[in-house]
Amino acid sequence: MESNRQRKVAQIIQEDFAELFRKQASESKQSILVSVSDVKVTPDLSIAKIYLSIFPQEHRKAVMKEIEENKAQYRNFIGQKMAKQVRVIPNISFYLDTTLDDVEKLERELRGEGDNPIL
Repeated sequence: MESNRQRKVAQIIQEDFAELFRKQASESKQSILVSVSDVKVTPDLSIAKIYLSIFPQEHRKAVMKEIEENKAQYRNFIGQKMAKQVRVIPNISFYLDTTLDDVEKLERELRGEGDNPIL
């Protein structure tokens, strides 16, 4: 169960990264959408798990690789934003959120358009 402090820190991180990725997308020549779907923070606020949805799907691996390579700069960015609100800046980990893909696949299967045979 999350504490109020965890929820507040997670919300701040989610809003700041959403704004950062929106700015990067508008400055980029490619049309790639990166959205922050969820942020989970450990009880001691030392680790933040950031879940990202990336569209279109064919760019996911390249975008995740680029984000992982720049993780130190992203932590520095969030450190500047949160410096006066927390004592320790959390270590960040990025994860690909595929829940929307799973829902879409399940809906296709239920319509009979997938690999499942119709009974």
